[in-house]
Amino acid sequence: MNAAATAASETTPLERGLTTVSIMLATIMQALDTTIANVALPHMQGSMAATQDQISWVLTSYIVAAAIMTPPTGFLASRFGRKKLFLVSVTGFTIASMLCGAAVSLPEMVVFRLLQGAFGAGLVPLSQAVLLDTYPKEKHGSAMAMWGMGVMLGPILGPTLGGYLTEYYNWRWVFYINLPVGLLALGGIMAFVPETDKRKGLSFDWFGFALLSLSIGALQMMLDRGESQNWFSSSEILIETALAAVCLYMFIVHMFTARNPFLEPGLFADRNFVIGLFFIFIVGVVLLATLALLPPFLQNLMGYPVVTAGMLLAPRGVGTMIAMMLVGRLIGKIDIRLLILFGLFMTALSLYQMMGFTTEVSEFTIIRTGTIQGVGLGFIFVPLSTITFATLDLHYRTEGTAMFSLMRNIGSSIGISVMTTMLTQNTQVMHASLAATLTPFRMALQSPWLPETWDWQSATGAVTLNQVVTAQANTVAYLNDFQAMMWIVIAVVPLLLLMQGPKRKAPSRDGHMEVME
Repeated sequence: MNAAATAASETTPLERGLTTVSIMLATIMQALDTTIANVALPHMQGSMAATQDQISWVLTSYIVAAAIMTPPTGFLASRFGRKKLFLVSVTGFTIASMLCGAAVSLPEMVVFRLLQGAFGAGLVPLSQAVLLDTYPKEKHGSAMAMWGMGVMLGPILGPTLGGYLTEYYNWRWVFYINLPVGLLALGGIMAFVPETDKRKGLSFDWFGFALLSLSIGALQMMLDRGESQNWFSSSEILIETALAAVCLYMFIVHMFTARNPFLEPGLFADRNFVIGLFFIFIVGVVLLATLALLPPFLQNLMGYPVVTAGMLLAPRGVGTMIAMMLVGRLIGKIDIRLLILFGLFMTALSLYQMMGFTTEVSEFTIIRTGTIQGVGLGFIFVPLSTITFATLDLHYRTEGTAMFSLMRNIGSSIGISVMTTMLTQNTQVMHASLAATLTPFRMALQSPWLPETWDWQSATGAVTLNQVVTAQANTVAYLNDFQAMMWIVIAVVPLLLLMQGPKRKAPSRDGHMEVME
């Protein structure tokens, strides 16, 4: 029996519960901060006298730092000990959050958000690795359900909580809220999380880390600045794309040829793990891209205030929570791949229903589709987390969880950028198409019951008609984005056939459990 399995069998249910609560506080704190600042950006923009393009760095600086610092989590945990790294990460993240809340200028905010992302990068993979070691293998499904609640509910509930804090208190409380949570997590980790063995002889592959960091950083810059710079017509975007591609190629070559590479090639020899990385990439695309599209749709096109828009998004989290509680009990009784298939079906169904949205869509419909999508994502995330690591060697567990989180972050970034670009371009195309039909010869424009403000012969009427056409074009563009995400979800279904189900246990003749394929 390995050390992790031995430790899991020796811990009592109370110790496991306290350990779970402690690390989940840290996970939720980090996951919330991926989206909680979104709704507060207009208020920050006014406080810091920043432009729309400049204030977006408050979000992108956090994502870039978190993406770059996620891969070395495995090495740092092995070199210095998982518990020590956990404590440093929570402490640094909490202090950086306080600095963000106290920032008085945009450069200060960007620097402090970089620190926050760098310290918080390891919290999600570390918490996942600790949970997998704390619980015996037959309870990994339940453990991943609890862990998934924090990881998935954080980004979903972030806009709701951020909107409430910004509306009724101040945007700075979006960051100050992390102080009590961080202190509780810090105390719990110190008391209940066991330390792992340290491998002092390890050397760090600085060259490989630099290549991967440059590739991720250039990719993030290209995605974040692409729309404002008109994408590949800009020399800046071309340079960033080339840098990302060249550095990634050099990193892959280096990984397979170096003596002690930054990431061991054996990590990608496991078929379930590789397919799981692709799946979590798609989850990142659908989850955060949808959350990035819906708030402006609700506020700009439907006229909802910030707090109401946040409340309408909250049922998505309720659906996810219900799904994760159910799936934790179903894992081990039903083939995990069937659970993922059901989650993909529910997610695709919700996006199909969202393709029918209009500016007059009812609140109940928004809540219903959000709940269905939350259930779908819950049924995907927990079984996926379980099956991805079901056949992975324990030696690669911390590095594997780091890569799992990295792919989710990259999927989120690419999804937001691509869907936002499609939204802008489709709005322009549909505006031109709709406007071309508004001619003086259309009988509809000469109807006596039309409002006077729609008189196309006056300047006021022309402006009003243009606003109506823009709103309709924008609505159609949103529906095209929802349709694109639906087809992405459907397209990955065949990959389930390539995944191996985890080993099941069957009763033997003497009443003990035997492992069977």
